[in-house]
Amino acid sequence: MSCPICNKPVDQKFRPFCSKRCADVDLAKWLGGDYAVPSRDPEDIEKAIEATEDALRKLH
Repeated sequence: MSCPICNKPVDQKFRPFCSKRCADVDLAKWLGGDYAVPSRDPEDIEKAIEATEDALRKLH
């Protein structure tokens, strides 16, 4: 198994990553919104539209 961030061999201490650094990079991607789970739920779509509209209003 290789690290999903850098493809180096996995260290059991940081599994599934090779190091704390790669684990932190992965966490930052989650927190930054780089990873997302797609949804077709109409409520989720409406919430996304509302959030986008609110953000655009704040810009003006």
